[in-house]
Amino acid sequence: MARAIWSGVLSFGLVTVPVSLYTAIEDHTTHFRLLQRGTSDRVRNKRVNERTGREVPFENTVKGYPLGDEEEGAEYVVVEREELDRIAPGKSQLVEISGFVDLNDVEPVYFDRTYYLGPRGKEYVKVYQLLRTALERSNRAGIATFVMRSKQYLTAVRAQPGVLVLQTMHWADEIRDPQETVPGLPEGMDLSGKESGKEVDLALRLIDGLSVDWNPEEYRDTYEEKVAELVEAKRQGEETAVAQAPPEATNVVDLMQALQASIDRAGERAGGKGRKKAAGGSPSAVRKAKREAGPELRRMKKEELYERATEIGVPGRSRMNREELIDALSKATRRKKAA
Repeated sequence: MARAIWSGVLSFGLVTVPVSLYTAIEDHTTHFRLLQRGTSDRVRNKRVNERTGREVPFENTVKGYPLGDEEEGAEYVVVEREELDRIAPGKSQLVEISGFVDLNDVEPVYFDRTYYLGPRGKEYVKVYQLLRTALERSNRAGIATFVMRSKQYLTAVRAQPGVLVLQTMHWADEIRDPQETVPGLPEGMDLSGKESGKEVDLALRLIDGLSVDWNPEEYRDTYEEKVAELVEAKRQGEETAVAQAPPEATNVVDLMQALQASIDRAGERAGGKGRKKAAGGSPSAVRKAKREAGPELRRMKKEELYERATEIGVPGRSRMNREELIDALSKATRRKKAA
């Protein structure tokens, strides 16, 4: 079991429940070491005095706030770490919900990191579950502030199946105005102007045709998989893949045609026609591939199918859906038997 990173009390109104906070996210990023080219020598970062070029121990450093342009030799207000500690919010043991907001009213840009909240003891489960159920049914989040590691956070306490989660949020003055940040943004959609009603209707039909049930297990970090494959290929002395060029932007003149073609393609996928190519072309080939797949492959989850495809080296497996993985594994099995 994971260790709690914070413990305290969650309160809403006059109701309180002791809780613990747990990290909800694991980082699976591939980490490299920095080496000097042509050697196996590690390259490390050091704190160096820019004027003398000498290394400075951490205990001999202080924080400085620049006054004016640093490029022109600015003066600094020097602040000791102890001074920052004295004005930092005290260690808080309370997450006090000050109000509940509709989740549909909170723009995604405000959410930052996600943590799990758990009750600190079986005697608190009933109150904990009461709040979780109420938040789930009302589609609301409790807004609160709390202090962890000498830093104050704005947070949203919300329901997830079987557990409460606490999401840290950005303060309002940390959010940039998109109109001031991103050049070329439209002022708004004007259906009587350039964005014709027919174009919007086609876009809505395309979205509807590509709509799927949310299943996070269907999505994989394909870039990290390719990084791992690259490392393994280089370890084996093999050649690495050539990067593919990104698709060209849709020409506004061809927008209607591109939308309609996309809708047709989405309809083919929904009807199963998009799998003909992977299985061999004709409908009979699709049926044959499915028969030869056998009950074993049909019972496997997509993750298990992907692992088997990785073991036997099925090309393009990272871009395949479950049906395509079954078809590819079936063809690989037939080739193996024929050999």
